[in-house]
Amino acid sequence: MLFRNRDHAARLLARRLDVHYKNKNPLVLGIPRGAVPMARIIADALAGEFDVVLVRKLSHPAQPELAIGAIDESGRGFLTDYAADLDAEYLDSEKQRQFDALRRRRAQYTPLRPPIDPRDRIVIVVDDGIATGSTMTAALRALRVKQPQRLIAAVAVASSEACQAMVQEADATVCLEVPIKFHAVGQFFADFAQVNDEEVEAALRQATAAASANG
Repeated sequence: MLFRNRDHAARLLARRLDVHYKNKNPLVLGIPRGAVPMARIIADALAGEFDVVLVRKLSHPAQPELAIGAIDESGRGFLTDYAADLDAEYLDSEKQRQFDALRRRRAQYTPLRPPIDPRDRIVIVVDDGIATGSTMTAALRALRVKQPQRLIAAVAVASSEACQAMVQEADATVCLEVPIKFHAVGQFFADFAQVNDEEVEAALRQATAAASANG
């Protein structure tokens, strides 16, 4: 399937999630930046609550696009087999670099409130697509320790490797496409324009304002 854009993918995901989670006040969390507009659409469709979950991939020094692991806001991380031959000094510096980026991003995105507590909630983690599964795995593990009632991973497209990683980490998974030939997430979207920080901040402000008005 070729998605027109992220909005199209989000509406299709919402349709799949609707039967089990609509009107159960799910907490829908987008992985910035690309998945944030998608999470907002899904949260609205399911009459749920919207926020972000912050994780960062750890990059290979010779191939920055290659994830060698990921780290969450607590500093908890994990490494993949791609990190096996890298020295400890590089790994420590990369973890610190990405952890600092996470702290800056949290201060930027939700300066006036903490993250919404996922404890005892149905939690749906959304991404536009996953190649290795590192960031989604980190997000699911970060949330699992906070004791959600149920943890769901929802993505538009994933490699078979990444889809298997989701199955192992989540209570349920929704993946619209698991293509045999997977090179990059963007190849499955006609429009895969970059989502910028301003769009993320605007979506979070609007959601916070709407929650205040309804509460």
